[in-house]
Amino acid sequence: MLEITGIKFLVSLLAISAVVVSIIALLRWQMRRKGRDLLASDVVQSQSYKQYPQVNVFAYASTLLRFGMVVSLVLVIFAFNWTTYEREIDIPTGTITLDDDLMVIPPRAPEPPPPLPPPPPEILEVPEEEIEEEVIFEDQTVDEETVVDAPPPPPPPPLGKPDVVPPPPPPPPAPIIVEEEDEDAGKIFVSVQQMPRFVGCEDIDGTNDDKKSCAETKLLRYIYGKIKYPTIARENGIEGMVVIGFVVEKDGSITGAQILRDIGGGCGAEALRVVNQMPDWIPGYQRAKPVRVQFNLPVRFQLQG
Repeated sequence: MLEITGIKFLVSLLAISAVVVSIIALLRWQMRRKGRDLLASDVVQSQSYKQYPQVNVFAYASTLLRFGMVVSLVLVIFAFNWTTYEREIDIPTGTITLDDDLMVIPPRAPEPPPPLPPPPPEILEVPEEEIEEEVIFEDQTVDEETVVDAPPPPPPPPLGKPDVVPPPPPPPPAPIIVEEEDEDAGKIFVSVQQMPRFVGCEDIDGTNDDKKSCAETKLLRYIYGKIKYPTIARENGIEGMVVIGFVVEKDGSITGAQILRDIGGGCGAEALRVVNQMPDWIPGYQRAKPVRVQFNLPVRFQLQG
């Protein structure tokens, strides 16, 4: 099968365009020359082009039609055989393998101890005091001659106003729902059952190992396709491995990116810039739940030849 790249197709298109323009220019020059010769002759001029076959442009109609069909057919063949190639990305060797010291999360500053609880309040014993109260008894006996005043009757309700409707009873209290505390909330894992992966391999068929291998390849192609070797490092011949640490959140976003190992010359800053521009990952899972995972990414800088 004929393979035609974009450069070949562009060159062929320019060549065909040059040929067409040359043919048009040649026909115009020939018709102009014949027209001048015809005007200089003694032939009686007429409004009909059939009287002057020397300058009849329609005589070339069939030839130009066939030429246009050939050009169209050639362009169609070129278009169907146009082959595109992915840009070759030079990935240095040893980018996946990590040393043991690279997988260790950098030590964090120890958290201050919690403050001591306040001392319990001092309980003072109060001595019991004897309180002597003078009890006065009143005579409340009732006999037949005692006059008892009855309470006055309640006043009648006002006319023209409806009786007061008692308010409805209050609604029952809403049930209290006790949410279970997630013991993994906010915790950052180093190793989980399913580690986070770079995007782009979830639609392929295969096991998790196959998807992991595909994701690592796409990650390397993304990193070394975006990264630019710093000029200072190139001029000074600086080579080596830079390690960038970051956290893959539960939604796959990248946070807390920092340089764990740098070789100087602006290499660490360049690798950090590319990591901060990465798309969201497939998050890591622990017990079928997405969790936060610490990930250390090595980026090797290697000069060519």
